[in-house]
Amino acid sequence: MKKVLCFGELLLRLSPAAGGEWLRKNSMPVYLGGAELNVAHALAKWNIPVAYFTSIPYHYLSREILQELSSKGIDISRVLLSGNRIGTYYIAQGSDLKNAGVIYDRAGSSFAELNPGTIDWQKLLEGIDWFHFSAICPALSNNAAIICKEVLQAAKTKGITVSVDLNYRSKLWQYGKEPMEIMPELVEYCSVLMGNLWSVEKMLGIESSLEDSIGKSSEELVEASGKTMLRIHQSFPAITDMAFTFRLDKSYFGVMQHGKEMVISKEFVLKQVLDKAGSGDCFMAGLIYGLTKNNPAQQVIDFASAAAVGKLSEIGDATQRTEEQVLALIGDAQT
Repeated sequence: MKKVLCFGELLLRLSPAAGGEWLRKNSMPVYLGGAELNVAHALAKWNIPVAYFTSIPYHYLSREILQELSSKGIDISRVLLSGNRIGTYYIAQGSDLKNAGVIYDRAGSSFAELNPGTIDWQKLLEGIDWFHFSAICPALSNNAAIICKEVLQAAKTKGITVSVDLNYRSKLWQYGKEPMEIMPELVEYCSVLMGNLWSVEKMLGIESSLEDSIGKSSEELVEASGKTMLRIHQSFPAITDMAFTFRLDKSYFGVMQHGKEMVISKEFVLKQVLDKAGSGDCFMAGLIYGLTKNNPAQQVIDFASAAAVGKLSEIGDATQRTEEQVLALIGDAQT
């Protein structure tokens, strides 16, 4: 079975209750976060061999974190112990990571202070068949963007499949570079891409035929997806699989281009949204899960979409649902 390496910054998410209740109770939940770690958590839960690379300090908090990750079935042997701090972010319970209320505190973190030319990527990638990263990594600093290119070049020389999540965070990209100056060069190394119409426009400069999803039918969104995906393929011919997600007011679905085949997931009714953080990461994990198993495209997109919808009803950054529980959600969805 193929082994996946997820690459990115580990974060601690501090999640205060709204209205200042956390101050009155002197209590605030803390979750392990980070887009790529959320993917690793899901893959491990679904019995896909997965390793994780990040950098965190050498102290007792890190040791406890690594013990927790290892207990979940994540290979931590590639984690680098260096630097002085773990990055954090604050987001009120029930909020969205795209919401203006998110507060990042990750400057000077161990991961942010990694230097180009200091890591033996060939050695780190030994035994790896699939490499996953997200657009959050190169958003952190110019050095982080250079490091992403270093490891992607190494992955290419080893014939490793590379996937990218084009997740855009408006409060990042603060070091003088715009996403379009960085991301197209990195996407050149990828064969699997996840995002949506507007993240592709923001990061790759491929304009969408729709300004937003408000009031749009699923047919209009699928048609616009097809147009954008065709232009992605024309600009980045190495990409063989791409998927977009649409979370509307009351429903969720995904669209996937697999080679020449375009498939649309079942439409999932959003019944109870408890925590919006990590749903896109869960979708990305679902794509990797299905593609590493060589499942038919329709099964891949249905599983990924169901996994994302299931995560919306779970508190915390990473899903706790098993394969069987995700498959059960597919059975409950609309056709």
